[in-house]
This record gives sequence, C-alpha cells and structure tokens, in this order.
Amino acid sequence: MNTEPLTESEISATVATLKRVRAELNTVLFGQEELIDQVVVCLLAGGHLLLEGLPGLGKTELVRSLSRVLGLESKRIQFTPDLLPGDITGNPMLQDVDGVRSFVFQPGPLFGQLVLADEINRASPKTQSSLLEAMQEHRVTCMGVRHELPKPFFVMATQNPIELEGTYPLPEAQLDRFLFKLTISAGGPEVLQRIVEERRLGEEARGEAVMQPDELVGLMKLTGRIHLPRVVSNYIARLVHASHKEQSKTAESIKYGASPRAAIGLAAAGRARALMLGRENVSYDDVKAVAIPVLQHRLVLEYHAKLEGFTGASVAAALLVEVPVHADPLPPVIQERVSP
Repeated sequence: MNTEPLTESEISATVATLKRVRAELNTVLFGQEELIDQVVVCLLAGGHLLLEGLPGLGKTELVRSLSRVLGLESKRIQFTPDLLPGDITGNPMLQDVDGVRSFVFQPGPLFGQLVLADEINRASPKTQSSLLEAMQEHRVTCMGVRHELPKPFFVMATQNPIELEGTYPLPEAQLDRFLFKLTISAGGPEVLQRIVEERRLGEEARGEAVMQPDELVGLMKLTGRIHLPRVVSNYIARLVHASHKEQSKTAESIKYGASPRAAIGLAAAGRARALMLGRENVSYDDVKAVAIPVLQHRLVLEYHAKLEGFTGASVAAALLVEVPVHADPLPPVIQERVSP
C-alpha cells in the first residue's frame, strides 16, 4: 500500500472532482445536501450503504443516479418475501459443453459494480444473509467454487421502516457489513414545490457522468493515504470501547456494543471526509461527523431503552457527548495546539 503523503495537486484535483459529483447528485435529490455528502464519503471509504426512509422519498432514484454519475455498471434486485438466495447470487445450470453435460455457474444480479438491493427488509432473513460473503469478501461461493465480484463493488440497500407491514429486521451480522446507515426524510414546503415544478410522474431524474470506475478506484486509493494521527485513532478506539457494557454510563442502554469492524469503518470514513474537504489529516471533527452513521445500526439496545424511546442514533450521539476527545486531561497550552 502506498503510504506517501498526498500532494497539494492531488488534493485539489480530488476536491474539484468530488464537488462536481456532489453538485450533479444535488440536481437529482433536492434539499438533501448533507445526505449526499455522507453518501460520497461512504463510497470513498469503499463501504456499503443502507438507506432507510418511507416509500417515495427518492432512495431508489439516488442510487440509480449515483451509478450514472460515477459510470458504474448497476444491477437492481427487488427484494420480496419469495426471493431465494440463488436468485441473487446465481445458480449452477446443467448445460451441454462440447458434448458433455455439466453444471455451469450462471451469475446472478449480484455481479455488478453498484448493486441496488431495493427494499431489502422485505425478503426473508435467509435470503438477506446471502449477501454476507459478497459484502465482506467481494466474492460468491457456489458448489465449493469461488467467483470474484467486479471491482469496485458496492451494495446500496434501501429499506422501509421496520414498523411497516411485510418487513423483516436485518440480522445483526448483515447490518455490521454496512459502513453507513443513513435516514432520508421528506423536505420542507420549498423542496416539495421544486419537486412538483421540475418532476413529472413516471419520469426518471437524470444525472450526467462525471467519472469512470477506474477513476473512482483511484480516489479510493488516495483516501487510504490520508494521515490518521495517533490521538485521533485513540479517540476512535475509546469511542467504540465505550459502547460496551460497564465501559460508560451510556452503555447501560446498550445490550451489545459496536464491533472492531466499526472502529475500522470510523477510521476509513474519517479519512474519506478529510479528503473530500481537502485536508491531508483526519481530525476529531471528521470522526464525530461520521460516528452516528457508522455506529447507529451496530448498537443493539436493551429492551428498556427501546421502551423509553432511545434509538441507535440517539445513543450514538450520547456516546459522542460522554467520551472526551483526549484520553487524559491536557494542560491548557497543549489543548490550544491540538486541532479540534
């Protein structure tokens, strides 16, 4: 891995490219600038994304437009209760090859660069779990044979709130594979007026291509070269550790805390945000900005906490308040020198 510091020209060129990507996506999804920035950070970090929201808010359209803007080969899987694992990963088919009948693997819709898993929580847990190997190892195993997935490979899943009929909660092991969970909400009257004036029923929003897949892979490699100071990595470690029982007051509401994968994800997302903003070092603010999207779906809450109205997002926010950025109190002079 290349660990050389980024040059000013590399940073400025990356910032300009990402600004065009964000601007193009903002022409598709109105009034969601912060959400789009988080989506771009998730992609730069090489992670998978889980979008939650009520039907009709633009979750599917955002993912479609993302594939066009980034020039990625996209595949869509509509999750339904009768969907089987083989319908996603692919199945061996009996075929005649040079006069010999043998099983030949036929790739499923999972073999794409950007896979839209639409309404993922409408499928059974067995079918949902078929994505586990693909999301973690970027490959599919069928009849003992491994099949590599395209590069880059992202899963962008949408789900309806669990309170809606016909939904199944995602297994914790699968939730842990998603780097971010983001919630999309309806805009205000001004946003709705713009949608009414600029959209037609049944008409797809368009997005112009800004880059190609190999360029995106190059930007992901640049993200890995962003410097992570030891004081910031220490903060990440303490933040994740505090989500476990008896490690903090907030953890009293948590049954199971965040995994080491969450800590790795916080570091990767912090690097991606720093690069998007044109900085060569990860700051505490970068970690705080991505902490809730990274942690909220990985925290399994106690039953009493759910009854009291706590959510993964509110508990993650409480952890940010409780855990100090510094492990030990620093003298005032040193505190002034440390960038927040």
